[in-house]
Amino acid sequence: MVLTPLEKASILVEALPYIRKFSGATVVIKYGGRAMVSEELERGVITDCILLKLVGIHPVIVHGGGKAIDEMLKKLDKDIKFVHGQRVTDDETMEIVEMVLAGKVNKEIVTLINQLGGKGIGICGKDAGLITARPKVLPEAAGEGVDLGHVGEVERVNPEIIETVKNEGYIPVIAPIGVGEDGRSYNINADYV
Repeated sequence: MVLTPLEKASILVEALPYIRKFSGATVVIKYGGRAMVSEELERGVITDCILLKLVGIHPVIVHGGGKAIDEMLKKLDKDIKFVHGQRVTDDETMEIVEMVLAGKVNKEIVTLINQLGGKGIGICGKDAGLITARPKVLPEAAGEGVDLGHVGEVERVNPEIIETVKNEGYIPVIAPIGVGEDGRSYNINADYV
């Protein structure tokens, strides 16, 4: 959809009270699969994030990538298994997940931000101890837990790296991979970061 200059001005006037209210605030935006289905939608979301940064609101993008992970697993002829909507992630699958999320999806988003005039920087949750995770275990009806392998949940977030890059004018783009106290990598649902 192409907006006229008058429509754009009207939108900005409507947004002014919110811009004032949230100026200087950090806003975490979950950028998931549904927003990644078309180039037009992707560009719209990223343009909005750049606009937020320009008006003094600090977006932090946490992205998913389930579709890209599934595509890579299929290319590598690796089985895809879910239990109660959670991807079962063995050692080999975790390597693939990390490669796809931190090395492919993250960099594509950062590239788009930069192409559209923003300053994006990719960060994996493992970088600078950003996300500390623990294994996620789903309770079963019989009382026995289900081991999902390298599926994790957030134990804590160290915002220091986010503060550093956002204060330098960057939009941080975070791949939702955490690290456990034992050094193991964990795939974390972006909804919970």
